[in-house]
Amino acid sequence: MNATVSPGVNDSHRARVLRALGVTPWVRRAAPGLPAAAAAAVLSSTAPGADVVCVVVLPQGCSTRELDLLGRALNTCGAMLARAARVTVSGGELAAEVPAAAAYLVFGEAQAHALGRALPADVMQRAQIVLADEPALVLTSSGAKRRLWSALRNLRRALATVER
Repeated sequence: MNATVSPGVNDSHRARVLRALGVTPWVRRAAPGLPAAAAAAVLSSTAPGADVVCVVVLPQGCSTRELDLLGRALNTCGAMLARAARVTVSGGELAAEVPAAAAYLVFGEAQAHALGRALPADVMQRAQIVLADEPALVLTSSGAKRRLWSALRNLRRALATVER
């Protein structure tokens, strides 16, 4: 049903009618009239150089099943870990610049060594670094799954103390 809006309807009348119908109007969170330069500044604040809460370091070439398992495991720990930055390691080096973070979840010993070579000493000293088994092992071994859950529990406890 297409209804034309009469010119005599104002915002307060519209709000009353919607409330009477039981409709909750949604409002965008972005400030109206946000200039393009300000929007670009907001996006650049989440760039790799910005401080983030958690970074997940993965080996390159993880299968879809492995990534799905890790995504589900991180999702069970809340939005903070589900939205964590992800960096891959290829050839013993990080594929991208690793941001400074409060915590690092590292999957595999080779990735831990690559992270140790890439991070400055002061960042490593302040950060909580949690080591888990490689995703392929987590997918196939019950002991590795148990260690992953333990690592995620420890990581959540450490991040609970981090002030945002």
